[in-house]
Amino acid sequence: MRVAFYLASKLLRSKRNKQLLSLISVITILGIALGVAVLIISLTVLNGFDSAVREKIVNFNSHLIITGFSDRNLPEIDYLKDNITFKSAESIESISSFISKNSIIRASNTSEGIVLFGIDFDQNNLGLDRYIIKGNFESENSGRPGIILGKKLAMRLGVGLNDVVTLLSPAGDSRPSIYNPPVIKQFAVSGIYESGMAGYDDQKAYIDIKIAQGMFLLGNKVSGYNIRLKDIDKIDSIERNLQESLGFPFYVRSIFKEHQNIFTWLELQKEPIPIILGMIILVSVFNIIGTILMTVIERTPAIGILKSLGSTRKLISNIFLIQGIYLGSIGIAAGNILAFILSLVQIKFNIISLPESVYFLSAVPIELNAVNYIIVSIITFLLCIVSSLIPSYIASKIQPISAIRFD
Repeated sequence: MRVAFYLASKLLRSKRNKQLLSLISVITILGIALGVAVLIISLTVLNGFDSAVREKIVNFNSHLIITGFSDRNLPEIDYLKDNITFKSAESIESISSFISKNSIIRASNTSEGIVLFGIDFDQNNLGLDRYIIKGNFESENSGRPGIILGKKLAMRLGVGLNDVVTLLSPAGDSRPSIYNPPVIKQFAVSGIYESGMAGYDDQKAYIDIKIAQGMFLLGNKVSGYNIRLKDIDKIDSIERNLQESLGFPFYVRSIFKEHQNIFTWLELQKEPIPIILGMIILVSVFNIIGTILMTVIERTPAIGILKSLGSTRKLISNIFLIQGIYLGSIGIAAGNILAFILSLVQIKFNIISLPESVYFLSAVPIELNAVNYIIVSIITFLLCIVSSLIPSYIASKIQPISAIRFD
């Protein structure tokens, strides 16, 4: 085997000068390295997208949302707790009421349509506090209640902390009219949050639920309930159990159904992966086969001399098999290093940005996962071995006399 290794290293070098690797070997290594790097980065970005979007949606929202059919108002939270079966109750971490109304917010000469939520700031289970970048739930303006705005919405309105905004909302459940004028109330901006998702930062604002109940003349009624679970993996079964135990007019839906379009989009992003994998693998295979075949043609006289000196077919085959493995190993190592460096650069500097309104994120997310590197490396290495067998077999079949005359 030592002879095969020694001869393989000689064949890898340039014929006319004593460079470490011939030009064609370098090109092959670069081809494999680029293929491996592209594949790893593709998987890294896809995993990053899936994890980042899923984490933001799950952390920013409750796991289950209970509303009324036809947007009818529901009784206070005690009624819900009394009607939840024990089987479902033991899996629930927290429950909180909320009120949701379409409203108009105005500041200076700018008006925007928003979805206004009244939530219990003391028992908030939405995860909103994780994303507040300025201020908090409490207003520092003693004369006005506080409101929390998304960063993008605050920028469009041109307001900051403690600035005053005006809300115009329908009173009760009836449409605004001359007999039912809209409610007009001023709030002070007590906090600004940034989730990184345009659908939230641009459109949603939050106030205290008690103020919302008085503002919309709801009494003890609410729009719905937010429920967080101890184990989100059981969300489907708990959703069914709650719907069966509560019945009409309660409508239970999970966060995955509420944002079904986003999660369907994430799944669709993974569909082209097998095609991309196949194309990159084919390029790597043809690189290896082409390189070794070129080496076989270039070194045909040397093969003839080796066979005339008594070299066996197995030795000749091993020489070129080792060459393919050697080129593949260097290419795989270089591809892993390149993918890792590019991933770190993106994580640190966010060089590649994204439009938030389309992708829900401001930059390409990266999730470093050793499994991706290992799987891609193993598959590529096995393919390098398989693709090296064809030219190795051809080289072993060359006749000595024909090979010596070849040059």
